Amino acid sequence: MERAVSEFQWLPLVCALPEYYQRLCSCQKRAKAPLLMPAVLRRPKWSFGCTGLRNRQLILGAGDEGAGKFGSCFRWSLQDARVSLSQPFERQEWSSEQLWRRFFSDPSPWWDHRFDKTNARFPDFKHKKTQDALWIDARSTPRWVRSELAAMAPIAVQQSAFSWNAKMAKYVEGGQFTEAVALFELMQTQGVPPDKYSFIQVLKACAGSMALEVGKHIHCQVIKSSYGSDVFVDSCILDMYSKCGSIEDAYNVFKNMPQRDVISWSAMIVAYAKSGQGSRALEIYTQMLQELIKPNSFTFVGVLTACTSLGALEEGRFLHSQVIENGQESDPHVGSCLVDMYAKSESVEDACKVFNDMPTRDVVSWSAMIVGYVKCGQGGKALELFQQMRREGLEPNNVTFLGLIEACTNLLSLGEGRHVHAQVIQSGWETDTSIENCLLDMYAKCESIEDARELFNNMSKRKLLSWNTMIMGYANCQLGEKAIDLFFQMQCERVEPDNITFLGVLKACSSTQALEHGKFIHEQIRKSKWKSDTFVGNSLIDMYSKCGSMEYAHRVFDSILANDIVCWSAMILGYVKSGQAEEALDLFREMQCKAVEPDPITFVAALNACAGVGALEEGRLVHAQIIQSGYDSDAFLGSCLVDMYAKCGSMEEACEVFNNMQLRKVGAWSAMILGYVECGQEENAIVMFKRMLQEDVVPDSVTFIGVLMACSSIVALNDGKLIHAQVIESGLESDVFVASCLIDMYAKCGSIEDACRVFSNIPFRDVVCWNAMLSGYAMHGLGKKAIQLLEWMLQEGTDMDTASFASLLSACSHAGLADEGVYYFETMTPVYGLSAEVEHHSSMVDLLGRAGHLHEAHDMIKNMPCLPDVSIWQALLGACKIHGNVQMGESAAKELFSLDPEHSSGYVLLSNIYAAAGKWSSKSKVQNLWTKRHAFKQPRYTWV
Repeated sequence: MERAVSEFQWLPLVCALPEYYQRLCSCQKRAKAPLLMPAVLRRPKWSFGCTGLRNRQLILGAGDEGAGKFGSCFRWSLQDARVSLSQPFERQEWSSEQLWRRFFSDPSPWWDHRFDKTNARFPDFKHKKTQDALWIDARSTPRWVRSELAAMAPIAVQQSAFSWNAKMAKYVEGGQFTEAVALFELMQTQGVPPDKYSFIQVLKACAGSMALEVGKHIHCQVIKSSYGSDVFVDSCILDMYSKCGSIEDAYNVFKNMPQRDVISWSAMIVAYAKSGQGSRALEIYTQMLQELIKPNSFTFVGVLTACTSLGALEEGRFLHSQVIENGQESDPHVGSCLVDMYAKSESVEDACKVFNDMPTRDVVSWSAMIVGYVKCGQGGKALELFQQMRREGLEPNNVTFLGLIEACTNLLSLGEGRHVHAQVIQSGWETDTSIENCLLDMYAKCESIEDARELFNNMSKRKLLSWNTMIMGYANCQLGEKAIDLFFQMQCERVEPDNITFLGVLKACSSTQALEHGKFIHEQIRKSKWKSDTFVGNSLIDMYSKCGSMEYAHRVFDSILANDIVCWSAMILGYVKSGQAEEALDLFREMQCKAVEPDPITFVAALNACAGVGALEEGRLVHAQIIQSGYDSDAFLGSCLVDMYAKCGSMEEACEVFNNMQLRKVGAWSAMILGYVECGQEENAIVMFKRMLQEDVVPDSVTFIGVLMACSSIVALNDGKLIHAQVIESGLESDVFVASCLIDMYAKCGSIEDACRVFSNIPFRDVVCWNAMLSGYAMHGLGKKAIQLLEWMLQEGTDMDTASFASLLSACSHAGLADEGVYYFETMTPVYGLSAEVEHHSSMVDLLGRAGHLHEAHDMIKNMPCLPDVSIWQALLGACKIHGNVQMGESAAKELFSLDPEHSSGYVLLSNIYAAAGKWSSKSKVQNLWTKRHAFKQPRYTWV
């Protein structure tokens, strides 16, 4: 007689027949139907139920409907199961002490969970077969257990692979990749065979630490194990090879996989995309679609990254349509990649549309849009978007801050940069190395080098990039000495320099003309791996040429085995900058003889060399080569051609080049204006400047310098004032060179008050500004004001140079301050360390002569350390005219005419001396000699 079986009677049955579970699951998979069971027996991953009892046999199936499906598959005799339904199922119960004694008698069948359990309720030990559990801290645990456990050998208890996997997973999640690999090796030494998840975790650790050799060893173990064809393990191997930079090995794994799912395809696409092989990533994606594999979000992230690196906008738009077809447009990672792709392809409108259409925008999406604005040169909008992001309550991450700092750097906005820095500290990202280096670069490029140095000093970890940024910042801010000091400090801290370090410190040596330091650094470069680096070699050439040591520069040039066009250009430019234009042209010809094709930089150097020596014919040949090379449309080369023709005195050809230029930038206009000034056509220079404004070209500092020089030469005060207004409108009134030209223009036009006003409004005055004002006072004979200005200059801490003394001595001479002039001349060398030049002696001769000390002036000429020139003898001749000294005047005129027989002023002065002394016959002789030699008096402008 059959009788019903209650639910509680099934539990001992299931416990007694654990081995049938696997067979039951396999049947479930074949039937593709879920197995049901009474609620008391249900588990999350499996279930079964009772359909009936016939002839003392148990039929297991899928509820009532499963009786037909599984009745024939699973019929197990209750006798075989040793279970009687007539009486309750009885299982042998063990007391806690019995279980512990059983454990200590043989610990091998027990799993040890003491070190991996995450809950105190979980057992410390669990039997592999009977599932008996033991807790060390349980109340029923005997007292002697702890002492026995302490005395027991650590290897006596085995841990399951699950326990080891859990530990490895914790290490991998925490970024402790080396510890994870070491734990995998320890697991094997203790006899625990790795399973599928063990291999997955250790492969993740190898990928994270880029341990390629260890990863290859693990790969060999996988092949020898039963997991060699597991798609998940193969995908992890593929990912490990790609992250370790071994794309070829990754592709071999991918190619030999028996089954490739979407994860494998996506991993291969991402591998190619991240290694810079975007085209190959797109090819793999096409193959994936041909095999009817549906892409997921991970796939689209990889292939969109490939389009971003290639700048493939059309392919990116096609992928965008596929993203929409696959319903992935709402995925924040895919959306962020779309934003990044459009922004970096300079389609910021599409990027904005994708961003605005995203249903949920996380910090990744906002950061992608912010970085997109920065890459498109719209830093202001990036900062505005950040404010909107903060209003929506989102916290920025490191990518957000990197984009914001780059925006401030591009805008040269120091105030916004400091505000972002404060946000970084508030958000706790101030110790992020990338952010610190980006802040360093921002402060350096915004010329706030003090803030940069303070940040550098407070950095917890200063990597090579930090040192390079700081050294380059000092070099760019014209603080070469500090850059060199920091380079040596870097070496004291045993930080190995790279090519960027050498480029920065060599630039510092160039700006400070620190030749000895440059030679020492050159020796270090020769001992390093950067001795054959082209850019370092070019920097060495530039450093030696700027330090005036062209011999060493040529040695470096000869030591470079493969001289490319960059080396040739650097060497030619070096000769040009050192004033050796002929040698530069010789090297240019040698380069062409060796069949090296010049580039635009080489042509610029050659044109500068032609302009330096006035080699018009050579310049025309270079112009012809520029046309043949197809560079005639280059705007910068066009400006150099205009400058070359102007400096060679051929303004007609300069105008022809200028008029034929398709795009005339400010450099070309400035070259034309300066060319007119140098050729004495100041009116044309002013006309050219007005035409430039009519064509809406914004002038720069060079333009203003040229046109102000033109106004000074022709005493065009009204035009000068209009140009001054343009300077203020352009925001260049604080530029020291423009301000100095304004002072000079006002002084030469007779408006010394306006010159003083300009001088007073300069926020930071260097020696050029002071000298311009001193020269203005000298022109107007305001010697006492010049001396007062000099004392003010010294109080401000500005060191005098030779030009300062020349202006001061000229002012003293015109004001009749002989004693003061003599005093400053005598203190020039012992107090200020400056050597007197011809110009200073000429001023002193003029000063002594005007004061009537003609013999002292003549003695000074005889005792000069250098040969006197025309200006000195002319000054003495002029003094002889004032005081009527005929004899000394004749002697001075003789010396003057021996140096310059056609010096018109000399004939006029000597003729006036004879006329004042009543020697009319001698005056007639001088006038006849003057007419015979075709001397003439050049006209001069005056503001009197």
